[in-house]
Amino acid sequence: MRWQTVRQFLWGEIPSSKLERRLLLKLDWFILSYCCLMYFTNYLDRANVNNAYVSGMKEELDMQGNDFNKINTIFTCGYIVGMIPNNLMLQVVPPRLWFPSMQIVWGVLTFCSSSVQNVQQLYAIRFFQGISEASTFVGTHYILGSWYKPGELGKRSGIFTSSGLAGTLFSGVLQAAVYQHLGGVGGRSGWRWLFIIDGIITLPIALYGFLVFPDVPSTTKVFYLSEEERVLSQNRLDSDVVHHSLSWDLAKRVLSRWRWYGCSLLFAISGETESFGSNNLMGQWLSAIGGYTVEQVDYYPSGVTAFGIASTLVCATWTDYTRARWPVLVYMCFCCTVAAICILVWNTPTGLKFFAYYFAGAAYSGQATTFAWANQICADDYQERAIVLASMNMWNNAVNAWWPLLFYPATDAPRFKKGMIAMICTCAATLGVTWLVWYLERREHRLAERKAMEDVDQMRQESASPTEKDKPLKGE
Repeated sequence: MRWQTVRQFLWGEIPSSKLERRLLLKLDWFILSYCCLMYFTNYLDRANVNNAYVSGMKEELDMQGNDFNKINTIFTCGYIVGMIPNNLMLQVVPPRLWFPSMQIVWGVLTFCSSSVQNVQQLYAIRFFQGISEASTFVGTHYILGSWYKPGELGKRSGIFTSSGLAGTLFSGVLQAAVYQHLGGVGGRSGWRWLFIIDGIITLPIALYGFLVFPDVPSTTKVFYLSEEERVLSQNRLDSDVVHHSLSWDLAKRVLSRWRWYGCSLLFAISGETESFGSNNLMGQWLSAIGGYTVEQVDYYPSGVTAFGIASTLVCATWTDYTRARWPVLVYMCFCCTVAAICILVWNTPTGLKFFAYYFAGAAYSGQATTFAWANQICADDYQERAIVLASMNMWNNAVNAWWPLLFYPATDAPRFKKGMIAMICTCAATLGVTWLVWYLERREHRLAERKAMEDVDQMRQESASPTEKDKPLKGE
């Protein structure tokens, strides 16, 4: 009994049969392996731009002022444009074709990044990379929600999110190694080689996706699932799902419920707690104060990502076991508030600032939990779930398009005073919206339970009362 409890805590809900256990093992191996590798290269590409900036790209492309922030903003604009179309394409084109195709597109564009001669060329490449990379994050959360039960979903979402963070972590190590060993080889700077290696890593993973990705339970034809396993994959999730054909009724369903509004607002705000890591504030701080080598500036911020991975996996494990998602957001907000205060009070030891930046890595733990929560809330409607998940990321990126320019411009390094104040306010707002979503979800469950009880009572009354044909006629 004790071993089962430990197993459930570590890996989620225990399968009810040997067949389901075998199915889950295959899903974990093939779905998670491809999705994690795909997201790893996705985040490797994003992080490489940050690391290239502090490793010679800034000087070689003569980047001035907020050019670095503009690169990220233009990428975000492309990401926003591609968000909902990419997710709707998964309803039309098999995911086993769409995901790898988009990965090939951004892999080729990554190669192109190694040859840019000015920042304007990089602007154009990053916009189209944003469109293609928009397929990955939300699309994968949609796929995970299509295959996994609520009690299995948090951990898998956490592993998937951590793979992206691992890409960020690996990028710093890779950039330092490239800078040391490939800088100047073939007449190319180290940061240019970084993009070439990134592209070389990306393309074989896309080919792997063409071979093994299973689409969704209702359409899968992959070689490694038996017919019995295909049927089980649908039946174990379909009991409470309402199926709809794709029509304009979808807009009515989405806009008439609280789910789209609540979940979109939650991630639009809470996603900005990741600003410390996504804008590489620690790397900019180290570069601005001086006294650190290029390799150290690349290596040291990896601690932010490492703490983010640890927080994500621990929190995802805990939420699957307890089925409570909101405490993770409280934890995240606490860590980020403490970190912002430590940096805001500038006359503190350098060691405390190191601690603060690393502690802020906890912000990444909210990402997997928030999307697992949305998958859970919208589990009864596949199409609404696809729109809600895409909209969450879309609205977050809509905010993120201008947020760094306003609160974290590169010219504010090393203190980022406005950014620290913004982080404290963001955490307070996140706590408020978290409570709102928690309340609305509980209210929806109470109303559903009340309606179910009323339906049962009505059925009992109808079965207990005699029908007209059973009533005795007058005079008998």
